Amino acid sequence: MGGVSDFISLTKPRVVVLLQITAMCSVLVHDSIGTGLGFDTIYTMGIVFVGGYLTAGGANAVNMWYDRDIDPKMSRTANRAIPKGKVSPESALYFGLVISVLGTSWFYLLSNAVAAFWSAFSILFYVIIYSMWLKRSTPQNIVIGGVAGSTPPVIAWAASEESLILSLDSVGSLILSIFDIGSLVPWYMFILIFLWTPPHFWALALYRSDDYSNVGVPMMPNVKGPERTIIEMKAYCILLVLLSFTAPESFGEMEPMDLDYLLLGSSTVGLSLWYSSTVWRIDVKEKPDESGRIASASSSFFVSLLYLTLMFIVLVTASLGFTGSILGFGIAFLSIARTEMGSHSK
Repeated sequence: MGGVSDFISLTKPRVVVLLQITAMCSVLVHDSIGTGLGFDTIYTMGIVFVGGYLTAGGANAVNMWYDRDIDPKMSRTANRAIPKGKVSPESALYFGLVISVLGTSWFYLLSNAVAAFWSAFSILFYVIIYSMWLKRSTPQNIVIGGVAGSTPPVIAWAASEESLILSLDSVGSLILSIFDIGSLVPWYMFILIFLWTPPHFWALALYRSDDYSNVGVPMMPNVKGPERTIIEMKAYCILLVLLSFTAPESFGEMEPMDLDYLLLGSSTVGLSLWYSSTVWRIDVKEKPDESGRIASASSSFFVSLLYLTLMFIVLVTASLGFTGSILGFGIAFLSIARTEMGSHSK
């Protein structure tokens, strides 16, 4: 029987916390453009973080149970709790199922049924659609599977809305109650994460996908080749740039050509163009270093993390009004300048 730290490791704490940061941003934007930030905001953030950690962590634990046959054969997963024998597969499965149910129930009891629905959806999609089906059957696994990782802002926004209910009057009303959560902003965040995931992950997969290949998990670079992978990464970057133009529209209340509209649009488009440029700079013919790392692909991977962080910062600051839009604009472009100056000085 493993210790507490071993069971916590099954939840992939670092990954889950990153997911919940996007959820926290969603709550902040919701309250900022709605009733205003206050104690209720902190209360909602607490509910969202706990529920989000339980549901996402539970899905990760079940995923580790399912991947118990391949994890010992891959260097990046061989030291996990199950391959090391610290937690039995059965215990990991039960643990994952229990905290998943607890997390979904938490949302249902402390927020509303719509938030609970989306949390349950993310668990089932990640475990059944991604882990048990797509991951081992198609190199597009990370693309479609990215839906699960894109749901935290939607769950958080739904949890912030007090009057949401699941309508069971008809199929149409049910679908409407699931998707109509009061704003386009959470759906903008959802699409942003969804489009960001493939180029983010494939930058790393360009030089670290051998483990997956050796255990029969198809990854884009191994199946289609690095050149095709780069083409698809660029396609997603183009979509990210196009999406960035719609950021001000998602807020609903911003008027075209107003300064806050232009500042938010300039920030999101500028950030997306900057990140896209790092994908265009990847050279698949570049000689790997001693660890097998392709420097240009590694650089794009780490910039992608900064890019997503800055995009959410810009969305949060823009929700604070004109002054916030100026702040977000400044943070975005100072970060770009600092990163670029640092990369050129190496």
